[in-house]
Amino acid sequence: METNQTNRSQQRATKLYKKRSTLEDIWRQLRRNKGAIIGLILIIVIILVALLSPLLLDYDKDVIGQNIKQRLKPPSSAHWFGTDELGRDILSRVIYGARYSLAVGVVAVFVALAFGITLGAAAGYIGGKFENVVMRICDIFSSIPSVLMAIAVVSALGKSTFNLMLAVGIASTAPFIRVARAAVLVIHDEEYVEAARAIGMPDWKIIWVHILPNCLSQIIVQATLRVGSAIIAAAQLSFLGLGVPAPAPEWGSMLSAGRQYIRDYSYMTLFPGLAIMLTVLSLNMLGDGIRDALDPKLKR
Repeated sequence: METNQTNRSQQRATKLYKKRSTLEDIWRQLRRNKGAIIGLILIIVIILVALLSPLLLDYDKDVIGQNIKQRLKPPSSAHWFGTDELGRDILSRVIYGARYSLAVGVVAVFVALAFGITLGAAAGYIGGKFENVVMRICDIFSSIPSVLMAIAVVSALGKSTFNLMLAVGIASTAPFIRVARAAVLVIHDEEYVEAARAIGMPDWKIIWVHILPNCLSQIIVQATLRVGSAIIAAAQLSFLGLGVPAPAPEWGSMLSAGRQYIRDYSYMTLFPGLAIMLTVLSLNMLGDGIRDALDPKLKR
């Protein structure tokens, strides 16, 4: 009895040690990639700004409060990024807008993960006609531009922040279906999966307990890269008037509001555009670094 408990304790300790060693190795590889570290630092700063913005700014006064006497003021010591057509401080709106853009990007990717991984893993594991149907649907989704699909979803459901997240998430589902299916096809014939089948474990449990945890590296990389794409898609929809309703300071809607003033007051579009560029660039740099750290073939 004591011997069995000792053996189990040793096995748990060995597994824990291996996990720690793997995480340390990944972090070591990530630190060697200067681009990934720069991206990580930038995205941490942007996330902190988004989280702390309610503490730094009064939403009603600083973000959406109008002051017509101060409208269209260029950047100055009083307003570092200038003011918009309603006299609102652009810096305050860019800072607060990080909450909306990041929230939409992250939630949309979680929606895509939920649909994509479930369908892709099931298709790869079950195979046959079910796999053919899922992959043909995936091909149809892939053939339609994601923004066009998102526009169709928002038009059908109505304009709101939640519907924007759902629309961008649905439009981003196809890549996750392909990644999950490909990963499952590689793993589903492994010995530990066959052993789980032999003892009568349900298929859904085999997928979620034994297969998907071993596909996490591909899924994490895809998710990191897709957050940036989701932010761009959300900004495009907001630019077209189908995104976060006014007067919320979403970066895409700020670009849309500033386009008619771009000739004489270019700063109205410059700073929201820079915010989108820095956020997406930092996410892509971090995603590339994580991919290199997780893929043995790409390790230096």
